[in-house]
Amino acid sequence: MFVAWRELRHARGRFLLIGAVVALITLLVGFLSGLTGGLAAQNISAVLQIPSDRIVLQQPSEGSPSYATSEISASVERSWQDAAGVENVTAIGIVQSRAAAGAASEAPAKPSSNAPEVASAKVDSAPAPASEATGVALFGMPADALDNDLGAIVPTADDEVGLSKGAADDLGVTTGDTINITGTNFTVATVGEDLWYSHTPVIALTESAWQEASIRVGGSGNPTLLAVSGDADYDAIAADTDTSAQAPLASLTALEAFKSEIGSLGLMIALLFGISALVVGAFFTVWTMQRAGDIAVLKALGASTSSLIKDALGQALIVLIAGIGVGLAAVVGFGALAGQALPFELSPLTTLLPAGIMAVLGLGGAAVALRSVTKADPLTALGSNR
Repeated sequence: MFVAWRELRHARGRFLLIGAVVALITLLVGFLSGLTGGLAAQNISAVLQIPSDRIVLQQPSEGSPSYATSEISASVERSWQDAAGVENVTAIGIVQSRAAAGAASEAPAKPSSNAPEVASAKVDSAPAPASEATGVALFGMPADALDNDLGAIVPTADDEVGLSKGAADDLGVTTGDTINITGTNFTVATVGEDLWYSHTPVIALTESAWQEASIRVGGSGNPTLLAVSGDADYDAIAADTDTSAQAPLASLTALEAFKSEIGSLGLMIALLFGISALVVGAFFTVWTMQRAGDIAVLKALGASTSSLIKDALGQALIVLIAGIGVGLAAVVGFGALAGQALPFELSPLTTLLPAGIMAVLGLGGAAVALRSVTKADPLTALGSNR
């Protein structure tokens, strides 16, 4: 590492330049990773709360199953419950709607000529108008179906609802307040953790209340999916019932917004990883070519090829660690600020993992530049070609 350290000290400008480039790429990759993780959480966090071996959705006659259009009939639900090897079947309904804080306004009674005082009293006692409505995802299921954050907000009474943190924040309500959904008033029984479905906060209802809400927004009242557990021949049962039975993670592709967002952002991250490898590799290729004479002299003096490779890779590793470290610090700083306005996730998966991949790809790019190290001819340094 003697030569590497000497060059780092005497050519600081060049190494600061490549270090700055690595830091910027790390910032871009880390920021996109955090944004991708945040958007993914706002798409699927509630779905991931459904514990099961398979998620059963309706299989359309054409195309792929979709959470948005799936409807499970009562006969299909019974078929899954009666199938051999199936231990547990939980019907869950999902529909997107609108909710507003406050009681739904009622039209005041028309005053009559012979009872003005009574009519006036009815107008004065009418509920206050509800606040501006916000988009929500309504989940309906049995109260004891799930033992997790989603199950914790499922109410036990039909006139009650459980709100995720995002829904409570958007509506500006807390436990005991009244909200209205599709014109029906509900009391907030619980406020739970942050749960999202297709970028809308989750509100949980009882099965019967959800069925009524589904019908009011134009649905059939049938559940959206079945959460199935057991050791069964899922493919055969799905074929017999015209349904699709997929593992929970595989079923996420049935969320259209999830596929499009994660696909586009994932492609951008992959391209940035490729760019980082090319940039670092190109830099060290040029740098190694400029060192060809020094390398040949070292080989002529007896330096082994392995020691020269360690020297070159060690130099690249120092630059990468410095650049990635600065970029990672910027990701954490900007990410903490962005999280206040954007769906941004700071976690080892969105920070340390991309940084590790950047380091590996950077070293790979630098390794490609080592041909001149391994092929350097000591006689070149002695002037044999003159």
